[in-house]
Amino acid sequence: MANILIIDDDQLICDWIANVVTQLGHNASYTHTPIEGLRKVQSEPFDVVFLDVQMPDGSGLDLMPKIKATRFSPEIIVITRLGDPDEAELAIQNGAWDYIEKPASFEALKLPIIRALEYRAERKSGKPPIVLKRKDIIGDSQKIATCLELLVQAAGCNVNVLITGETGTGKELFARAVHYNSSRAKRNFVVVDCTALPETLVESVLFGHERGAFTGADRSEEGLIKQADGGTLFLDEIGELPFLIQKRFLRVIQEHRFRPVGGRQEIESDFRLVAATNRNLESMVRQGRFREDLFFRLRTLIIELPPLREFLEDIKKLTVFYMNALCERFGIVPKRASPEFWDVVTDYKWPGNVRELIQALEKALLSAKDEPMLFPKHLPTYIRIQVARNSFLKKPASQDKPEIRSSVPKVPPKLKEIRKAAVSEAEQQYLKDLISFVGGDNNKACRISGVSRSRFYTLLRKYRPADGRWPV
Repeated sequence: MANILIIDDDQLICDWIANVVTQLGHNASYTHTPIEGLRKVQSEPFDVVFLDVQMPDGSGLDLMPKIKATRFSPEIIVITRLGDPDEAELAIQNGAWDYIEKPASFEALKLPIIRALEYRAERKSGKPPIVLKRKDIIGDSQKIATCLELLVQAAGCNVNVLITGETGTGKELFARAVHYNSSRAKRNFVVVDCTALPETLVESVLFGHERGAFTGADRSEEGLIKQADGGTLFLDEIGELPFLIQKRFLRVIQEHRFRPVGGRQEIESDFRLVAATNRNLESMVRQGRFREDLFFRLRTLIIELPPLREFLEDIKKLTVFYMNALCERFGIVPKRASPEFWDVVTDYKWPGNVRELIQALEKALLSAKDEPMLFPKHLPTYIRIQVARNSFLKKPASQDKPEIRSSVPKVPPKLKEIRKAAVSEAEQQYLKDLISFVGGDNNKACRISGVSRSRFYTLLRKYRPADGRWPV
């Protein structure tokens, strides 16, 4: 017998779903607000949560990460009265088990409940969890936990893995973790930096060459693909791989066979492929800049690393870890951080992600020298300036009529910086310019805007043109 919670402001809906749940032999309870629902999930062991999207005092989509982060991490079935493709996409990306439109029939509610409970039962009776080697992967937030779950899956099999994320989010760190947690850990981990491949020697570097294959080839050389035999081949920034090489590489992935430059016979390499990129490969495929068939081969299992601004709850753990590691590297006594130092670190949004954090800490430690405590003055000046500027933007808007901007600069500002001071006309114009700037790429637009994905899609629905299409 399972425990199922319904979070919906509509009493009739709660009664109907509770009726279905009890007929299936399970316990049902409900609340009418997100706050009450979260409190209940945090205090009681639920297996499944039915979650309404639009409630008077909040969006269910914003509640999803908090529910998944609770001790029992129940499966979430999203229910909504107004079906929306963008909303469905966001719900699934946030880990929803299913997405159901109201009103739903008995059968429409029954099957997701049964399947979700079967899944949880199988997980409990399955193999003991893998103890991950998490070298330098720091954090316990839900965002990181989701990535680690995918890392476990990747380590336990030999399928191709694509790791995506902004610059500085730790893509190579996760790629190495996939390798060192897999059965190939004792063999080579070979890194191919696709941004640094010399255009005239790409094939030679990847496939190797025979003696005399070209001018200067005075001896045979083994390529990087062969060096990864039995181990892992990591293609960093694969979006930069020359288009002409992509076709040849597709066959290498499929057959694990290739011919060195100047060679007469094909050779084999039993490598496991892990690729990474900060580019939107789907968009590149649409633009004809990346082969669709290669993209399909790469994305068997995708690990999407979040930017640091999306898991700031881990910022102190990350800072302490890297601060201690840097002190050890520099041969200096570990330092303490003042409350003001933490205020700046937690208020800054870190567009360069973890890599930027490490560089900022390096500068702070070098500036502090023998001083035992770190203060804001030790951090890079540009960080302190940005935090100071943001503090003014957080103040209430002037009672005077706000300035309405009819356009945004080439790189749109963060939406939160203008939301309080602008009226509906400004928000609508902002979205129009933003969608045009990113060429219709909603994921990129959401990242630039700086608001949560649920808030972003709410604004899209609110201001969507009459014909449903934004100008691109």
